[in-house]
Amino acid sequence: MLSIPINLNLPRTPRLITSLPGTRAQEIIQRDRAVTSPSYTRDYPLVVARGEGCMVEDVDGNVFLDMTAGIAVTATGHAHPQVVKAIQEQSARLLHMSGTDFYYEPMVELAEKLAIRAPFPQPKDRAGFPAKVFFTNSGAESNEGAIKLARYYTKRSLIIAFLGAFHGRTYGAMSLTGSKVVQRANFGPLVPGVTHIPYGTHGSLDYLEKQLFTTTLPAQEVAAIVVEPIQGEGGYIVPDDGFLQRIRQICDRHGILMVVDEVQAGMGRTGRLFAIEHWGVMPDIITTAKGIASGLPLGAILARPELMTWPPGSHATTFGGNPVACAAAIATLELLESGLMSHATEMGEFLQAGLMELHKKFPRVSIPRGKGLMVAVDLLDEAGNLDGKLRDRIIQESFLRGLLLLGCGKAAIRFCPPLVIDSDQIQIALQILSDIL
Repeated sequence: MLSIPINLNLPRTPRLITSLPGTRAQEIIQRDRAVTSPSYTRDYPLVVARGEGCMVEDVDGNVFLDMTAGIAVTATGHAHPQVVKAIQEQSARLLHMSGTDFYYEPMVELAEKLAIRAPFPQPKDRAGFPAKVFFTNSGAESNEGAIKLARYYTKRSLIIAFLGAFHGRTYGAMSLTGSKVVQRANFGPLVPGVTHIPYGTHGSLDYLEKQLFTTTLPAQEVAAIVVEPIQGEGGYIVPDDGFLQRIRQICDRHGILMVVDEVQAGMGRTGRLFAIEHWGVMPDIITTAKGIASGLPLGAILARPELMTWPPGSHATTFGGNPVACAAAIATLELLESGLMSHATEMGEFLQAGLMELHKKFPRVSIPRGKGLMVAVDLLDEAGNLDGKLRDRIIQESFLRGLLLLGCGKAAIRFCPPLVIDSDQIQIALQILSDIL
């Protein structure tokens, strides 16, 4: 069992001492409503004061078991001492100097660590790296840059994306996104040239090759196919066997770039640094963010070196590659490779086994799916159809019992806890769900 250093100031099980939300939380929620955008999605009235490991405490002293990791972000747990130490030490030296215009070592060191680990072909020159890296502030920004890079390199304009995909809410990323109407409605015109097809099945790729490529979508004008190795917001959907390999083959046949969005699935969540490694596929470009820096805003674009040839000034950023965020990411990588990725595999198997028992006991819970600690189940009605209302009720009731969960897809509950979660905490979460059901 992995040894996980935490401060142990918070209990490791839920502790509720007030009604929810408590008095202090209610006050902050009212203040928030007066001054913040209504576009934020708040699933339940949680007002967080601090976190530790897999536990978070609200402003009234209630403690919750967190199975969300801030939407798959706090990979090493809340306030991991090694990450906090790296942040403190770096922030005392340098907070910002813009890697666009200057150099500093944490940015170079992190780029080296990511580049050498990229699942790209190894260079013939053994002294070289298999990737070049551009740092961003978020997943959406990484995907924006990937679109630009693909169009720049190929001199083509068209992009293929997938229904159910989520790539972000900025204009280029939103144009790739195909998960919910609310994310796209009333914001047009979107970036042109994006075609969406169904995700995860060979039938969808048959449609692409036999119908679209021969009628309305010339393959020789397609710059990239952008795909999540496991769909995130779309429902934690694992594609059919051979699906990702076939995309690689299609790209090779037509000179199309394969862009893999690892924003939610990457950084050890599935038991591999990049989820695409489960299928042995080498993409051309990888986008990442979320878990890369354990909570600090950071993202990255990794590309094969021969692709990232855009000239100075063609793409840049003020804050991307911030030295403090890079220091946190270096510490995060060390923790992932010193045991957290293998731990994610072990705990993911334990979680799926427990969810399978829930499925057997409660048929309205689907068979679980996922890899590592990226797992989901659907909620079903009595006829076996997806039941989003039941899913939402369960998430609300879980909050009232001290368990934090998030939905995804039409009726799925996602389980994306910090990778430091242990079997006892997983069992607590399963018991809470069983009691609710």
